Amino acid sequence: MTKLSTQYLEEAIEDSRPFAANGSVNTTLPTFDDTMKELLGVTIITPDFKIYRAGDYNQYVPMQSTSKIIGLMLALEDFGKERVFQTVGMEPMGDFFNSISTLEAPGSDKPFNPMINAGAISIASLIKGQSVKNRFERYLTFLRDITENDDLQMDETVYKSEIANGARNRSLAYFMQSTGTIVTDVEEALDLYFRMNSVMMCAEDLARVGLFLARGGIDPDGNTLIPAHHLRTVKAIMLTSGMYNASGHYAVEVGFPCKSGVSGTIIGSVPGVMGIGVVAPAIDDKGNSTAGGALIKKLSKDLNLNMFGIENTK
Repeated sequence: MTKLSTQYLEEAIEDSRPFAANGSVNTTLPTFDDTMKELLGVTIITPDFKIYRAGDYNQYVPMQSTSKIIGLMLALEDFGKERVFQTVGMEPMGDFFNSISTLEAPGSDKPFNPMINAGAISIASLIKGQSVKNRFERYLTFLRDITENDDLQMDETVYKSEIANGARNRSLAYFMQSTGTIVTDVEEALDLYFRMNSVMMCAEDLARVGLFLARGGIDPDGNTLIPAHHLRTVKAIMLTSGMYNASGHYAVEVGFPCKSGVSGTIIGSVPGVMGIGVVAPAIDDKGNSTAGGALIKKLSKDLNLNMFGIENTK
């Protein structure tokens, strides 16, 4: 078994970086351009808070869809599993993350799962608070408690870009309103969703979210912020749906819960073992980081992280 070390991570970064050539940078995000294509950074944090870093681990990018697991945790805490999954399903989806066709399919009265855009907007409509500002402050406080980073902020430029480029998400939200899936104010749900996506994080912040999940909802101060039964639900949804319509592939090849974002972010959580944060902006046509995905697969294989057992190569 390969031993985790900074030197190992640096070598793994160099082995995985060439896979960036198979992707492209999402230039709809402010400041994102082709100069970022070969960026690749990783941080791993173990339950005893040992930290291993390599590559471009200090690169800050918007959370984008990694925010969906935080929103799901808050909604589960507010309403419980039964109510949440009356609004959104828990099944994998074989279509793209921003698809509207699945909402129109016969017998489909709600989004397939909370990890696609329609599902995350529906989840955002459930988070409690007197106003969007109040709900977002609650989200941000929760995120700061998990990461021990009081400097986490929403990037105003990214937020405005989310609004300007949000036609598809508005279509999803208003369609769900027409079918009764969203019963609260649609614009407020969208606004909160856009804000959550626009929080800037680096690999260490992402790894700390993964560690929070790996430690069963316990923050760095030893406080249980989310009950273990809700965390089981979140990690199961991540495993089956967290990597968009490549989630089955990652469940087999990686074997632990992951969530990606179109900014090239990946949060990985190996229960009881470690949290992993990756930033690598070049993404494939499914929305997953190409170099980051290669790195996650390498870590799983080399460090024997697959929850379903060590691969027998004979």
